[in-house]
Amino acid sequence: MGISVGLVGLGSFGSAFAPLFERHPLVDRIALCDQEPSRVAAFAGRADFRDKFHPRDTYDSLDAICRADVDALVLITQPWLHAPQAIQAMEHGKHVYSAVPLICLPSIDEILDWCDRLVAACARTGMHYMLGETTVYRPECMFCRRKADEGAFGSFVYAEGEYVHPFDSPTCDLRQVAARRAASPAGRAWAQASRRYRAQGILGSPMNYPTHSVSGPMWVMRAHALKVAAIGFHPQTDDPYFRDSRFSNVTALYSMSNGSSMRVCEFREAAYPAGAGFEPETFRIFGTKATFRENTWMVRETFQKLSAEQMRDPLPPAVADAWRDQSGTAVMYGGHGGSHAYLVHEFVDAIASGRRPAISAWDACRFMAAGCAAQRSAERDGEWIEVPDWGDPPTA
Repeated sequence: MGISVGLVGLGSFGSAFAPLFERHPLVDRIALCDQEPSRVAAFAGRADFRDKFHPRDTYDSLDAICRADVDALVLITQPWLHAPQAIQAMEHGKHVYSAVPLICLPSIDEILDWCDRLVAACARTGMHYMLGETTVYRPECMFCRRKADEGAFGSFVYAEGEYVHPFDSPTCDLRQVAARRAASPAGRAWAQASRRYRAQGILGSPMNYPTHSVSGPMWVMRAHALKVAAIGFHPQTDDPYFRDSRFSNVTALYSMSNGSSMRVCEFREAAYPAGAGFEPETFRIFGTKATFRENTWMVRETFQKLSAEQMRDPLPPAVADAWRDQSGTAVMYGGHGGSHAYLVHEFVDAIASGRRPAISAWDACRFMAAGCAAQRSAERDGEWIEVPDWGDPPTA
């Protein structure tokens, strides 16, 4: 039996996901929602959406689509809205897929408060929440998770996670991303809301959005951070992009729940050849029996260089066929290392099957808290800080 899905947010990122949801065999019906009517009209008029979309399923606000009779909402909206919108949707009986991160605000205290609220909302409503963290479904992460489950790493010793995305990267200039967001109705609302933090002298850093770097090692090792010591690097430029940032880069060392250690880098000001075969999201994992780094599986003196196809999990044939390109030869996996297709499939299949999706609210909070604690440590010149934890999700 299929499900109905409401897509909330049809900007550049939401638009990349919309066709994947529409073409999934377990999605029977699509609803469209955006504050900007032109974005909805662009999809409503597409021939490939006609079999699952009806003009009556068009909405201009979250309030309106929350009242619609859809099973789940996909929230690909601005980061500062994610947690409150997810909670609102669950309180209206909708399962939720949320773009990353759980929420992004300058205030660490407020972020942690929203973590509390999100976990409580899941427990109270019985609705499912999934965080759309791309690193978890990159090919290398899928491969390492399989190897970890086989016990092939042995005991985990040490891991490294990185998200190196220069603010002025020619392949994805973060200033341009910020400008596009600021030009939208939600962006204008954030411009007003953010003044409060600026007036209070509350400054953020890349660790307010840590999911791309921490999630890979944490997901593979099935471990969470216990405490952290971090060092911040102050911006070396007066570019307005860093106006609300205390640090442009943060390096953190974590003590993990499985006895290993983890080093994480969240960098926005560093020379890095993105787009030249180097991914901004990377990780390395060292075990007593095997190590993974740079897409290479190492066992003692032997090593195997792996391609993306060798590392990916197989998709169900019917799902893969639904996402093939016009030639019928290649599956359209989407961006971020082909993770988009797997994120969509995991959420849709979980809701259709009545199970909890991967990357639950509890996982999302662990990713977020790791960054929050690192930010606090960096503000205190590397003091060891305990990382808050909400435990594991209920087994039922």
